[in-house]
Amino acid sequence: MAVKKVAFLTAGGLAPCLSSSIGFLIDEYTKRAPEVEMIGYVNGYMGLLKGESIPVTPEVRKNALVLTKHGGSPIGNSRVKLTNVKDCVKRGLVKEGEDPLKVAADQLVKDGVDVLHTIGGDDTNTTAADLAAYLAKNNYALTVVGLPKTIDNDVYPIKQSLGAYTAAEEGARFFMNVVKENSANPRALIIHEVMGRNCGWLTAFTAITYHKMLDRRIKFLPEFGLTRERQDVHAVYVPEAKIDIEAEAKRLRAIMDKYDSVNIFVSEGACVKQIIAELKKQGEEIPLDAFGHPRLDKVNVGQYFAKQFAAKIGAEKTQVFKSGYFARAAAPNKKDLRLIHACAVKAVECALAGIGGVVGKDEDQHNELRACEFERIKGGKPFNVRNSRFRKLLKGIGQPRPRKTRVVKK
Repeated sequence: MAVKKVAFLTAGGLAPCLSSSIGFLIDEYTKRAPEVEMIGYVNGYMGLLKGESIPVTPEVRKNALVLTKHGGSPIGNSRVKLTNVKDCVKRGLVKEGEDPLKVAADQLVKDGVDVLHTIGGDDTNTTAADLAAYLAKNNYALTVVGLPKTIDNDVYPIKQSLGAYTAAEEGARFFMNVVKENSANPRALIIHEVMGRNCGWLTAFTAITYHKMLDRRIKFLPEFGLTRERQDVHAVYVPEAKIDIEAEAKRLRAIMDKYDSVNIFVSEGACVKQIIAELKKQGEEIPLDAFGHPRLDKVNVGQYFAKQFAAKIGAEKTQVFKSGYFARAAAPNKKDLRLIHACAVKAVECALAGIGGVVGKDEDQHNELRACEFERIKGGKPFNVRNSRFRKLLKGIGQPRPRKTRVVKK
């Protein structure tokens, strides 16, 4: 089937790859198939359901690579799950009795779309999988090709999701500034809460990147109180690793006594189940998003760890900083740009050949860059705490090797 019209949509949370993915896709189509018409659905699946789109004009084609220099999404995002009929009706996206999948499919047909490119994380691409399955079952002649956007880097079987490298680097840059708050008060406890619902990859690599930045970019003057030790990472906690609060408090107390400050990097998903259980005992309910996930901004993992450690390590002042929005809205770095470009080129190749799926390096196929079948795409891939770079970091800061996930409290 000849491809005559292509549509793009971005969905879910931001990541440093959305704008650049669209830019590279437009540029590649312009080179390979300049006759193909292109549109972008406004605000993700919401725009698709409402039939709201903007055209890719000749001027946009000519300047498409400008998009690769920016963060965010030029066409906007939203969190919409097409199989969550109740939520779609509640938000006025479909009428009572309508099937959102059918509404989306019919809109694609109405717009004359042959290929739909979805750029998003596990929720976006599992929604794309639902849509692709519906299209195939109901004989809609349309190909769906996704790109794996998520700073969590937690999509099976994708080796590396788009934007995650940049988010780790930006999170490290963020902490490079806020760590100086430890000079505003003696015995300062600073907690850096990093995004990552179920996966600790971003937290681990933000800490690894920051630790390296201290070696490569910063000079110190210990003779006048400006020491590396006060600014270093002292602990890293991820959802995949057991956390012995009492043992860690003892270790961190010694660091506080010696250096007058403690810096902790913690994933927003660490200990979430335990925190939610404690909040429910107190009569509090945590709201869920359209995909059924707890709203982590209401859980406040950083504050939980602050309460756990502040008194135990003798902190006089405790501050919690969240780098998530700063990091995820950035423009991609060079390493991400190379990966995004390669994936965009492959996505266009697959689309023109009628091959659907999510494009990325397939861990089950020797990291081959290919369109991974939608039925194999799922979120929740855990970070491997045996990662050699992570273990090297922990050894360097004196934190015990991580074990299986659970929390030990005395």
